[in-house]
Amino acid sequence: MAKKQQKTKKEEKKEIELPKDLPLTMPPGLPQGLPKLTKEMEEKMENMKKKMEDFKKQVLSKFDKYVVGIALMPPEKPQQSEKTDPNKINILILVDDTDSQKMTKNELISRLSHIIDDMATKIDKNFCPEVMLTSELKEACYDAKYEILKIISMSAPIYDPSDLLAAIKISEVHKSMTIKKFEKYIISYVAAGSLFRGEKSNDIDVYVIVDDTDVKKMSRAELKDKLRAIILSMGFEASKITGVKKQFHVQTYILTDFWENIKEANPVIFTLLRDGVPLYDRGVFMPWKLLLQMGRIKPSPEAIDMNMDLGERLLTRIKHKMLSVVGEDLYYAVLNPAQAALMLYGIPPPTPKETIKLLEEIFVKKEKLLEKKYVDILVNIRKAYKDIEHGNVKEVTGTQIDKLLKDAQDYLKRIKKMFDQIEEKTQKESIVEMYNTCITITKDLLAEIGEKGVTDAKLEAKFKEVLIEKERIPENYLKLLKSIKKAKKDFETGKLKKQEANKAKKDARLFIKTLVEHMQRRRALELERSKIRFKYSDNKMGEILFLGDEAFIIKNIEKREDLLRAKVSTDGSFEDVRPCKLESFEKKLVGENNPQKASLKEKMFESLNKLIGEEVEILLH
Repeated sequence: MAKKQQKTKKEEKKEIELPKDLPLTMPPGLPQGLPKLTKEMEEKMENMKKKMEDFKKQVLSKFDKYVVGIALMPPEKPQQSEKTDPNKINILILVDDTDSQKMTKNELISRLSHIIDDMATKIDKNFCPEVMLTSELKEACYDAKYEILKIISMSAPIYDPSDLLAAIKISEVHKSMTIKKFEKYIISYVAAGSLFRGEKSNDIDVYVIVDDTDVKKMSRAELKDKLRAIILSMGFEASKITGVKKQFHVQTYILTDFWENIKEANPVIFTLLRDGVPLYDRGVFMPWKLLLQMGRIKPSPEAIDMNMDLGERLLTRIKHKMLSVVGEDLYYAVLNPAQAALMLYGIPPPTPKETIKLLEEIFVKKEKLLEKKYVDILVNIRKAYKDIEHGNVKEVTGTQIDKLLKDAQDYLKRIKKMFDQIEEKTQKESIVEMYNTCITITKDLLAEIGEKGVTDAKLEAKFKEVLIEKERIPENYLKLLKSIKKAKKDFETGKLKKQEANKAKKDARLFIKTLVEHMQRRRALELERSKIRFKYSDNKMGEILFLGDEAFIIKNIEKREDLLRAKVSTDGSFEDVRPCKLESFEKKLVGENNPQKASLKEKMFESLNKLIGEEVEILLH
């Protein structure tokens, strides 16, 4: 018989195994070791309620600024050689001594104890108060004397303004549940956050560190996800058991990740080591904490460089966001309402460049409904947008954005007012035009999706089948279309009242605006799918846009004027390559209803290399 190999102690260490049928919620009831208050204690509390209230008021009238908790403690366990007094009522007074500088801790405790003992004796001779400083409580945790936490968790809080006692109670219950479930794999359970620093807080933060060095049956990522889910579910159950209302946040770290974060100088982990209070530790957290205090844990040169680079990257990202505000958001915020005003007037959606021209010709010169300065605002914002798009402006200041934003707000306020002016001027014919516009834009959108030649009779059915069920336009827009059709019919028979006409116009504006925005988003998405981006020397970036059977090659995105236009052959190569003006490209872009999905072929790649004159790198989205 072959001899069985002796397992080493390391091999005998139990692996973390998570059973498949493990429930994500824990059974109700306190875990073992944390019993509820006894019936005798509850009776004592009721009988002593008034006296306890008087005692609390006296203590707070004298030391309100410093007292962070008063609690009725459970009876002491009788010792073999001693007898306990059954009438004795133990009261804990927790005092914040973070600002105490005039006397030592012993002097402070002695003075407070003397004064509070006198108060207690005068109220009830059985009152036995015990003063504890918050620094003492932390030192007990640092020295692994966790029994005091267990006792406090079984206490009945009488005064807990910052919820520190509640935090200890819920943390102790959750810690007990976690350790019971994962046994020796929990190496540290640490309380952190402003609440445990003696500051006011809206939540309770704890960190659980789990030893994963012996994991073999699953990846560390999988282990971390499973542990987090189970430990979080225990956190919810601990909240239910204790009735603590504050948000209880549990962060779970596996040991290997925690160590990597220390090496990389993660600010969150360094703060945890500096301010955290271990409620349970198997000799891992406290050594790290002490090493940090001694200055022995220092960020690596790589971590310092990484954080320095991070600052620069974040500043660059902020600049790009500020550019994006002007380059996209602000521009479309003023452009779209102008286009909507023209559509309400009866003009099909114009191009951005045509919008400015029509806005001035129709509303400023012809109808005299708008002042010239509002057209100038649109011109200035469009110029800023184009300067950013063409790379002429690399960054903008907050002052510049504030000025443009104020102009945009004034502009939008005036455009909204102009809507009412347009309606008033076109009252008689607006219902029919409104109806025609809604029908036209609905058919245009259906045509873009591929449903061409839809008749008026089948429009509602197609709206539901295609736009609601496939395009996810809200169902109430079909009701709007029906109400607009009814308003037009009532208008023709002379039954339409002014109030109903105003409602129909309001519905039509909303209908038109929503469908135009949907069409623009859909078109933008289709155009994005028809793009291929590439990179070549010195990190220059270019772009190819496929429209119909043609390709438009932008050799440098920062200089969009450098444009080429080419036919795309069946094998993907570029033919008849010629320069193209930006105006021609924009006109083609607006009129094209058939952007092609971008696909890269070998011949196309070869043609692109020849056009650029060097090797290019294709960028995948």
